[in-house]
Amino acid sequence: MRIVLVQVRVRPDAVAAFVEASRANAAASLREPGVARFDIVQQADDPTRFVLVEVYRDDEAPARHKATLHYAAWRDAVAPMMAEPRTGVAYTAAAPDLSGWA
Repeated sequence: MRIVLVQVRVRPDAVAAFVEASRANAAASLREPGVARFDIVQQADDPTRFVLVEVYRDDEAPARHKATLHYAAWRDAVAPMMAEPRTGVAYTAAAPDLSGWA
């Protein structure tokens, strides 16, 4: 499994639009065979900060995800909403079984 945590900070006036665009992307992403989980979490004390928790079934799935039309649509839609560039860090599962995430 490959887990990617994407840190996002959006402009205050773009929070609702970002959530809407990200929900659409997450729903489409969950239909990809390589995506096990795709969560959007919002920071409790700063609603302009989000983490996208992307759990992929194999190491190649993130690249396949980035090649989808829905990812490109999301990327282009949210670009002007960003307060700063988003960052992503990839992880591997340290526990042998994340089947509860699938």
